[in-house]
Amino acid sequence: MRVYVPLTLPGLAEAHKTGELGSGPFMAYAVTPALREWYLSEDIEELEYAALGRAALASLRLLAADPGAVRRRVVVAVDVADGAASVDPDRALDPSALGEVTVTVTVPLAKAAAVHVDADDAEQDVAAAADALEAADGGDDDAQFVVDGADDHELLWYATQEIPNLVGLA
Repeated sequence: MRVYVPLTLPGLAEAHKTGELGSGPFMAYAVTPALREWYLSEDIEELEYAALGRAALASLRLLAADPGAVRRRVVVAVDVADGAASVDPDRALDPSALGEVTVTVTVPLAKAAAVHVDADDAEQDVAAAADALEAADGGDDDAQFVVDGADDHELLWYATQEIPNLVGLA
């Protein structure tokens, strides 16, 4: 199962240092039954892109909680065994938890397939989105528009061999 692990650049630097994305349990995103129903597609690439987008939003939440982090969303794509990630049945239909899974095993960073990171030209919009997130969660439509603005920036794809260069940004 492909899962998408939301991080920040400091979080990626820590994973690079320790060699682990997480020792379980930790949150990630994947193509879940609820995500399939919400997205209304059977195209696996589209569904995986939707899961990546959910992880990017979770990365934005991590940035909102860490004002010192470089304002770039980070998502690591990694394959885990099917039984290593599970959906919380109590949150399966919660719109805020679409695609959310709990990974229960240790995941070595070496198993990562790719890293997705915002380009430097996204930093201003990502910073504004992180600042507006709490108000957007409270129902402020103008703040939601600012948060949605971060989605105008596609996350760039990086090979795992590029992680040392990426964490130099942290």
